[in-house]
Amino acid sequence: MAFPPPPSFFAEDVVHFKCYEFRQEREQTVYNITLIGMPGSGKSTVGVLLAKALGFGFLDTDLVIQQQEGALLQDILDRRGVLYFLDAEERAVCSVQCDHHVIAPGGSVVCREGAMAHLKAMGPVIYLRVPLEELKHRIHNLDSRGIALEPGQTLDDILTIRSPLYEAYADYIVDALPGQGLAESVAQVLKLVSAQ
Repeated sequence: MAFPPPPSFFAEDVVHFKCYEFRQEREQTVYNITLIGMPGSGKSTVGVLLAKALGFGFLDTDLVIQQQEGALLQDILDRRGVLYFLDAEERAVCSVQCDHHVIAPGGSVVCREGAMAHLKAMGPVIYLRVPLEELKHRIHNLDSRGIALEPGQTLDDILTIRSPLYEAYADYIVDALPGQGLAESVAQVLKLVSAQ
């Protein structure tokens, strides 16, 4: 399923995707919280709950990619390949300018240094670390979910590649253990960010 052509808002001359709460004339430092981690780690679900608890906005950068590219994530991967997808993801993430938001990028965001540098400049980055076996229980549509993996790669493979990157880029790590509820994960993140 392809989207219609992107609206003129996303024309090439538009440099930044602006969150609706973004204040261009702000006098304070931008403060966002970015959640990183594997597909299935709960970034979007925890992110929405965290945003509600903090009174922040919420931004899923996968939606920015889809809007800018005019296609679903899986369609981009199928038609253009993983390398193009990672570059599109970096462009989308680097176009984000918002304040007081919880940002949930795709799991592959750590594969592009520019994207991570942009996110880290906007606030703390928190890695939601989930054990492989738990990820396998959560993800049942690996081939159609819009996950950046090369043909033949498994969830084990991408976790092995990305784990060191998640840990290197994270300011904090929250372990989401099997059986742990969403409320516990949100509480752990809140404790970390409130201690700053």
